[in-house]
Order: sequence, then structure tokens, then C-alpha cells
Amino acid sequence: MQGQSNTSELRNVRVAAARGSAWTMMYAVVCAILLALAVPVLGQIPSRASNSGDAAIAKLSPELAGMYAVSGTASRGTARPMVRVIVQFRQTPAGKHLARVQGLGGRFHRRLNLVQSGVFTVPVDALQKMAQAAEVRSISPDHSLQAADDLSNAAVGADVAFQAGHDGTGMTVAVIDSGINDSHADFSQATGTASRVLYHQDFTGTSITGPAGNVVYDTYGHGTHVAGILGGNGKLSNGQYRGVATNVNFVDLRVLDQNGGGSDSNVIAAIEQAIALKGTYNIRVINLSLGRPVWNYYASDPLCQAVEAAWQSGIVVVAAAGNYGRLSVNGSNGYGTITAPGNDPLVLTVGAMKSMGTASRTDDLIASYSSKGPTTYDHVVKPDILAPGNLLKSAIDHGSTLDVEYPANEVLGTFDNNPDYFTLSGTSMATPVVSGAVALLLQQNASLTPDQIKARLMKTAYKTFPASSVATDPATGQTFTSYYDMFTVGAGYLDVNAGLLNTDLAPATTGAALSPAAVFDATSGAVSLVNGNSVVWGNSVVWGNSVVWGNSVVWGNSVVWGNSVVWGNSVVWGNNTLAGFSVVWGNSTGGGGTAGSSVVWGNATDLKSGQFRLCLRR
Repeated sequence: MQGQSNTSELRNVRVAAARGSAWTMMYAVVCAILLALAVPVLGQIPSRASNSGDAAIAKLSPELAGMYAVSGTASRGTARPMVRVIVQFRQTPAGKHLARVQGLGGRFHRRLNLVQSGVFTVPVDALQKMAQAAEVRSISPDHSLQAADDLSNAAVGADVAFQAGHDGTGMTVAVIDSGINDSHADFSQATGTASRVLYHQDFTGTSITGPAGNVVYDTYGHGTHVAGILGGNGKLSNGQYRGVATNVNFVDLRVLDQNGGGSDSNVIAAIEQAIALKGTYNIRVINLSLGRPVWNYYASDPLCQAVEAAWQSGIVVVAAAGNYGRLSVNGSNGYGTITAPGNDPLVLTVGAMKSMGTASRTDDLIASYSSKGPTTYDHVVKPDILAPGNLLKSAIDHGSTLDVEYPANEVLGTFDNNPDYFTLSGTSMATPVVSGAVALLLQQNASLTPDQIKARLMKTAYKTFPASSVATDPATGQTFTSYYDMFTVGAGYLDVNAGLLNTDLAPATTGAALSPAAVFDATSGAVSLVNGNSVVWGNSVVWGNSVVWGNSVVWGNSVVWGNSVVWGNSVVWGNNTLAGFSVVWGNSTGGGGTAGSSVVWGNATDLKSGQFRLCLRR
């Protein structure tokens, strides 16, 4: 890293530090306050609703149910509290469906046909009446959203793949982010100066025109950096800062504004467009370096339904795990903090590693901020895989918000000695490393399905880790201990070359590589991994009847089970075992070992604390 040590994950990467740190601290405080006040969550709605009303309340997401429960009916002459929501119907909404919501005071914004929904701003006190309509399936908040945030190629074997001729040629990745500044030379085609960004579309309504009359496609700077990690050709650094798939094409779908803000509906609309453009541009991968806290079961989340639709259409969806691995609520030690849509069991969810300033992967360590599983509510085993995400240098977007606020992060290019690159950290940066690897595998074998890609990368991941490691924040002196269990490292560290050399084929069907769920049996105290009704740990193979995995499991031979519990030699929930366990698994367990729904993210009903974030380490 040219003289920079990344023993500390935060050095020189203070991007929007005050904003991100304040959000994390505020969230912890809000959680504690709401827990103390016993704010209603799913299954705990006050009894003032009628029996018929109970059925309607059940259609509301937990945080909307909580908002409605405390709102009451607005008094005449009093301003009615409003909330922006996604109303999901049982069929593609027709005009009459939209009109009924509008008749109850809703203001219509857009259709989301991919998930049979409409986006509205509605009165909080009208939520129950809206949900009573037979054609309404569910109502969820249109959560606000922001981005999640050289040596990385050597660490994952991408340099070997490049030498073997794998560069992503013919593949296209849809980058759903803050936009891509395609004027950067690193996005030029190999045979000329034309850009490999084939298509731009803005879903924010905030695109601007530059001084020269040109459209400015990225005003925040995050999407350009992400695209450079994924597929920059390193032209302005003589190849030093090239991406993983140096000749891949891009479709730029802008969902984040100049401050890195967006919404669920922006992202869902962009995913729908990526599916529509799949045949035109050969889109085989979607990169989502963003996320937000999980507020509901994945099956009820429109954002998760959208990524599943993309997966089922044949597009590999790669999502950031989130940057909340340091968030410890009542001794949870950062477990249970995977963000949406990375909580969906279909998608390939990526956590972040630190390269430690060397080209060798053997000394690399987990970034302590990288979010850990199991997922909230569903307890899906996540992340699926790790990739370098700390202090990565990639294409700069001159004049963008990030560049203006953090000029010390600029890096000189070796070709023209100008600040052509920028340093950022986070699972935002790890995600495009994996997206680039997916493009390489698809270049080699375009017939691979999303599940086959996911299974192969997980099986071939590097699985040798220490038992634990400690990171220190130089600003505060606070230390963070990470344990290398399956909820922290998933299947291991991305190994691109091993993935390209492997020829095993998992079943081609959707769901063949579904990430399993961890189920706690309150009677025996045991935790099992299940996929549907089948136990996938122990003597059986992981992921169905396939013999792809042989006698070893996807998560390797490291101690994640056996003589100690799944979380290794040390209880992952921290020193306060019972409190930490309760936070991650819920306050109660039902019959058959189904864990309760009151978990790290699930207790809060404050929408401001649930903003959609760029997975960018601030």
C-alpha cells in the first residue's frame, strides 16, 4: 500500500466519519431506549385494534405496526404524520388499486412492477385501513438508504487470472450505486478511448449538468470508486491500481444522490431495469455496495424480493454485508448485523478483509467493522465470502462530494502524476472484488448459473485463518476482538484462481446454493444448520443431494462445530453470554427451535435510524 500500514482499519479513511459514527451511536441509543420503553414489535401489537384490524396490522412491517400503534387518530385540525411506504399488492397494481390508496390520503410516486407494488406517501393513521383492502399483501417503509463502503488482486489471485487471459471480456455488470464517471481513463476500452460504460440511468431525479454542458453521472464519488475496483484497467497507474475484470462492461444505474442517499424504491426500480436490459447488454452481475438494517423477514421485504427476481432471471447478485461488526448491543459483539439485501439467502454476500500491506494472503485479517451473521429474524448464515475491502485505491471522481470532503484520500497516478485515484474502505469495496471475480468465471464458462457461481466461489475460498485477531482504533484506543467463525468469515477468503481452476458443478436450479439457516433448539441447546427441511451439517453434504463437496463441507475443516459450539472456542456474543445470545437470537424461542424475532435490528421502530447506507467505512 505504498508505505501505508493498514493495521488500523481507519487510518486515512475517515470518509464522512462524523456522519457514520453518529449514525451508529444514535442507533445503539435508540435501540436501548426503545427496548426500555417496550416499543411494540411484531407479535406485540397493543390489543386496542379489533379482531378484523389485527389481520390488517399483520400486513404491516414491524416498524410500521409500531408507528401505527402509537399514532392514534389525528385530531381534527392537527397535521397528520406521514410516512413514505411501499404497498405490495397481490397482483400488478391497476389504476383502481392505486386510487384506493390515494382515496385514504396517499400520494402516489411510482410503480414497482417487479414486486407488484406502488410507492406512496401516506398518513400513519390510515395504515390499518389501507392494509384491510383484500388486494393489499403487505406495506413496508420505503427505507432511506446510503452506500456501504494494488494488493487486493494479489491477495485473491486475480493477478494470476489476468496473466491467464481472464479479464471479463463480453460480460456486463450493472453497478447500482451513486453513478460512474466514465470520463476516467481507466474505464476506456482496451482497443481505444471509448468508454466501457454502455448505459446510464438516473433514478434519483438529481442528475446535474457540468460546466461544459455534459451530464455529471456521479456526484458523490462512491460508484466510480466501486466500478474501478471491479473493472478499472489501471491505465493511469500503469496497471498498478487495476480492477479485477479489466475489460468488463458496465451498466450504470444511479440510485444515490450527491450525499450518498437513496431509498428502497430507487434500488428496486434499478434492479427491475437491470433485468429488462439483461438481454440487450448481456448483464450477468449486479453489484450492490449498499445496505440498510434488516427490519423484517426476508420473504416479506420488497428489496429482498427484488434481488431474488434478479437471481431467478440469471443475474448473480453480489451484496455488501455491512459495516456494523463493531456494534455490540448487550454483549452481542457485532453478531446479527448483516444488512439488507445481503440478508437474503440467495444472494452472494461479501464481508471485508485487510491486506495488512503485503501481497500475500496468509497474513490478512478480518476487518473488525465487517458485519457478522446470523441475519436478523431469519438467522441465515452470512456473510458467504470475504474479499479485500480495506484501504483500497481506485478511480477518483474529481469534484465529487467525497473528493471535496476528504482530499487527503487522493492518490497520485503513476502515468501522469495527477491525483487519479482515491482510497476508501468498507464492505462496499470488498463487494466489487467479488463481482469482478464472478465476471471472470462467466467469461470462462457463460453457462454457469448464479447458484453454480456462488457454490464454486464458496467451495474454493481460502479457509486458513487464525482463531482470533485484535484491531485498535487509533482515534479512541478502543480494541475489537474478532473470532474466525462461520458467522464472521462465511466460507472463507475469495480465491479467484482456485475458482477458475475448479470444474465442480452444483445443481443449476435456483436455490441450489441457498445459504443455510442456523436453528437453535432450546431443549438440547444445540444449533443446527438447515436448508429447508434438510439438516445440511454433520455427515450429509451441504446444499442438497449434490456430491460436489465430497467429504468436506463448504466452510472447511476449521473448528466451527465439533468439540466446541458453532461460534468457536469463545462465545461469540461477548463476555455476557446470556445477554448477547438473547440479543442475536431473540428473547424467546418457539417450538422446534425457532428463534424469536426480537433481535439486534428488529427492536427499533425509528425510521431515521434505519437509513439505507453505503457500506463505506467512515
